[in-house]
Amino acid sequence: MSINLTPEQENFIHSKIQAGKYQSTEEVLEIALRLLDEYDRTLAEWTEEVREKIDAALVASEHTVPLDGETFINQILDRFEQARQTQL
Repeated sequence: MSINLTPEQENFIHSKIQAGKYQSTEEVLEIALRLLDEYDRTLAEWTEEVREKIDAALVASEHTVPLDGETFINQILDRFEQARQTQL
């Protein structure tokens, strides 16, 4: 396989090797690909979790009284404020 890198990408790889963090271009690329795979898996998991939460919210919304927009936003802001107070 042949890979074309931009000058910036080549400089980045060379700087990592020169800094002694990595021994070769192959090592840098192997780690980069491993991190990309981890990122993709994490994103897929996050997306699935969000879909499940949305589905649960839709089901819950079928059994609750609708809120007006202002009340809804104020409740969200109150939750953020409570979470912030808990972290302090």
